[in-house]
Amino acid sequence: MKRAGILNSGMLILSCLGMILPAPILQAAVDGSAPAGTDVQLRQGGMLWGQVIDSNGNPLPGTAVLLRHRDRDVATTMTDQSGYFLSGGLRGGTYEIIAGEARGMFRLWTPNTAPPTARPGALLVAGGEGVRGQCGPIAYWLGNPWIVAGIVAAAVAIPVAIHNNRIHRATSP
Repeated sequence: MKRAGILNSGMLILSCLGMILPAPILQAAVDGSAPAGTDVQLRQGGMLWGQVIDSNGNPLPGTAVLLRHRDRDVATTMTDQSGYFLSGGLRGGTYEIIAGEARGMFRLWTPNTAPPTARPGALLVAGGEGVRGQCGPIAYWLGNPWIVAGIVAAAVAIPVAIHNNRIHRATSP
């Protein structure tokens, strides 16, 4: 009976942590890759158009842009004076686009297969908090292994202390 109480307490704590933790921490891609982000429609000839900007919205000219597909570098290009880049010969699939500090995951679609919500180009923001930073200070604290270890230790120690206190009360005169 007491073991069931401990098990119930443990499950309650894990359920609460599951609701509190940001979803990207809990998600795991089936194929081991990072989850895809934005859908982008390629132009004719497999052309990808995009722009690299800073966190204030200013274009970043002369920035090297690297496209990776399945952990292989498939294309490299540079941004023009307005921060735009163009890369051709691409096929549909999930790509990581890296430009300086900016990086993002994109699902590229051939012209007639793209979903209606697909964007016409890729936008990368350097130096700002992107998708990973939407959790605010929670992501910062949960990124610290000592904080996570403290949370886990508390999740174990508190139910044990409650259990031991109940036993102590039951056996004391």
